[in-house]
Amino acid sequence: MHTDLIPSGKRMDRSDLFWLAYLVFFFIEPLIRRSAVYWIESIGIAAIFVGLYLTFLMLRKVNWRLLCLGGMVLLGVLTLPFNGGAIGFFIYAAALLPFVVASVPIVLITLLAETVLLALETWRMHLNPYNAAMGAFFIVVVGGSNIFFGQKQRADCKLRMAQEEIEALAAVAERERIARDLHDVLGHTLSVIVLKAELAGRLLARGEEIGRAAAEIADVEQTARTALAEVRETIGGYRAHGLAAEMDAARSALTAAGVQFEVHGMPAMGLQPAEETVLGLALREAVTNVVRHAKASTCHLRFVAENGRRLLLIEDNGTHTIHREGNGLRGMRERVESLGGTIQLERDHGTRLLIELPDGAGSAS
Repeated sequence: MHTDLIPSGKRMDRSDLFWLAYLVFFFIEPLIRRSAVYWIESIGIAAIFVGLYLTFLMLRKVNWRLLCLGGMVLLGVLTLPFNGGAIGFFIYAAALLPFVVASVPIVLITLLAETVLLALETWRMHLNPYNAAMGAFFIVVVGGSNIFFGQKQRADCKLRMAQEEIEALAAVAERERIARDLHDVLGHTLSVIVLKAELAGRLLARGEEIGRAAAEIADVEQTARTALAEVRETIGGYRAHGLAAEMDAARSALTAAGVQFEVHGMPAMGLQPAEETVLGLALREAVTNVVRHAKASTCHLRFVAENGRRLLLIEDNGTHTIHREGNGLRGMRERVESLGGTIQLERDHGTRLLIELPDGAGSAS
């Protein structure tokens, strides 16, 4: 007899009740004897066994389940002298034991003890030895074969738990990625929208340069559309526009904020997509901080490639009022470190942000 029971975490279903069909062998002797009293006694004993079986299926604690199995064996010991079909109670206990006890040696020893108990009762009570031999055979065969199924189901249960944990960790990582990327994308873009809207408002308030104000409003609309597209791309995981595009966006944002932007050097040739994405998002976050907090008049961007390293240096002459590491810088640091790189941040005279990536970091990640 094989069962679909799992050591823990599985509810009883209809397939578990199927194995009660083997109780038909317990009613062979009542059919032969044709005694109403014997029938009533047999039905009562069978009802006790069914109660033990169903209780076993519903309980989760190992000790209580072992107690139910012990009750099945005891019921078999008490009933066997009057009904040879009680051998089935021993077999049920042997079949279910491997799904409760994980230790194979303990299961084998228990099956051997059950077989010896059956043999001793047969000898002392002068019962049918052929019936006992058949019962011992099924105890060993069924109990032994279910050791394999019990171990397999435990392995499947562990694998399923591991997969669920991996899926949970992946979901957490994805939520963190979206949070970081939305912060970087929206922080930069909304800062540009605010700056341009304020500029357009000032122009309209003075009643001067209506054409320029209209152009700024048009830029606000275009920037908002770009932000919407970037949010969609961020959620989908496709956000890299390249360093060139980020440099253009940085120049536009800094110019709108009245900050002079100077670029020294060019990005290293042969940057991997992962490297370009990390450097582009780092530049976006740094420029956003300059626009929001620095009160700077100049911002310098330097690209250096030397001794197998790729360096990105962003400096401004502002006075930052916020010194703690926020979500943006923390996300930047996580991205850079994921490629084996480092970040150095100094705020003594203005702000100096140095990002260093090892050569070939993108292909190694």
